[in-house]
Amino acid sequence: MKNRLETLRREKGIRQEDLAQALNVSRQTIISLEKGKYNPSLALAFRLARYFALPIEEIFDDSDENDR
Repeated sequence: MKNRLETLRREKGIRQEDLAQALNVSRQTIISLEKGKYNPSLALAFRLARYFALPIEEIFDDSDENDR
């Protein structure tokens, strides 16, 4: 699943450590999310959406390129 997490975080000038602390996850979780190596739980996706004040769909893209 693709996401805009790193872009959003950088636009707001937030460090990975600070985002992790705000969401009560490890920095490694943020790194894995940003690299696309980890898909968040639904609860974490909602926390991220609330943190950035965006709909989940504006952070995560679940479309598969093979579907087109």
